[in-house]
Amino acid sequence: MEHRHEIAPAEGKLGVLVVGLGAVGTTLIGGVHLIRKGIAKPIGSVTQMGTIRLGKRTDNRTPYIKEFVPLAKLDDLVFGGWDIFEDTAYEAAKHAAVLSNEHIDAVKTELQALRPMKAVFDQNYVRRLNGPNVKSGATKYDLAMQLVDDIKTFKQKNGCSRIVVLWAASTETFIRVGDIHRDLKTFEAAMKSNHADVAPSMLYCWAALQAGVPFINGAPNLSADVPCLYQLAKERKIPVCGKDFKTGQTLMKTILAPGLKARMLGLSGWFSTNILGNRDGEVLDDPGSFKTKEESKLSVLDTILRPDQFPDLYGDYTHLVRINYYPPRGDNKEGWDNIDIFGWLGYPMQIKVNFLCRDSILAAPVALDLVLFNDLAQRAGMGGIQEWLSFFFKSPMHLEGLYPEHDLFIQQIKMKNTLRYLMGETLITHLGVEYYDYFEDR
Repeated sequence: MEHRHEIAPAEGKLGVLVVGLGAVGTTLIGGVHLIRKGIAKPIGSVTQMGTIRLGKRTDNRTPYIKEFVPLAKLDDLVFGGWDIFEDTAYEAAKHAAVLSNEHIDAVKTELQALRPMKAVFDQNYVRRLNGPNVKSGATKYDLAMQLVDDIKTFKQKNGCSRIVVLWAASTETFIRVGDIHRDLKTFEAAMKSNHADVAPSMLYCWAALQAGVPFINGAPNLSADVPCLYQLAKERKIPVCGKDFKTGQTLMKTILAPGLKARMLGLSGWFSTNILGNRDGEVLDDPGSFKTKEESKLSVLDTILRPDQFPDLYGDYTHLVRINYYPPRGDNKEGWDNIDIFGWLGYPMQIKVNFLCRDSILAAPVALDLVLFNDLAQRAGMGGIQEWLSFFFKSPMHLEGLYPEHDLFIQQIKMKNTLRYLMGETLITHLGVEYYDYFEDR
């Protein structure tokens, strides 16, 4: 056994402040309450249902992750949040219509007790939405300071020992990293001058860091991944991670693409199209917000397939992504993929995928796992970018100069080895030569 890292115990209540009490937010919150009551199970949650192998295969040591690392208990979670609408979490869950009425009504008391705080919102960044429950302030700096006060007040009022902030709000319009994002002094000056390249999600991230709490970006927009913010997070030893929860179609890509590459099968083209009718679909109907999402979705294949290293296989493939807002579908997104591949001697083949998924049902356990793992990272003193949590994101944050790892299976190995490392267990390479004595006589 190697050196075990010191991790502060998960004592007291963990506050979970959710930005956006829409489909994902209410599915997460309602789901946790249902699980607490024993009405449903945490299907899809790595922290609640996943196991981790320790030592050799012959050791037969495979505990549940939640029993191996000191995670916060679900009973210790206290939920709050911000939204541009005044609806309670109960009303918002009814409107989102992800959970059944039976499930929503089973936790009606808990959901009705959660009324959102006024949000920081600017319709210039999410053009298809507007709402009345919005903060006012002379500058973006003033608005961010109100968020800092919200976090501190929530923590004190609810007797929480720790807080995590989770962005589960809509995708903002596309912004590129610019000079104002390079250092904190320039960024804060831009906040005070209401610079257009300081989006609301960045204000939430800045506020979380000022309050000393982790920030998770579940959408593809630019926020924690600007240099001044992730550098601040590293300096203050506060975890940040993102971006864009990996759920439906992109989850399938990060499962299938590594398989094609592992077998050295070529790719001529990958066409992906989606229909969805929830608020996310409505927001993505705007070209600016769609551009942000498109960049996230398109980034996956190149990094997995590495066309620069395998030009004969992946040097000239076509990758197209389409998203269409179709209200009748609601949260039940449907994705179609047409994958044109080629094999031995260049002979063509095709793969067709039709994934009828429930977007928020896939996202909620991802959000829960990220909350619990970021709280763990905070107690372990792991500040800055949490690349080991790439497993949960479409467009994982990473340091400049490194390429992001998109292969789901490599991401899983990285995540589990990080947990082994923290707990002083031997890292697993899956080499396996010790079982077969190949080199015993040498």
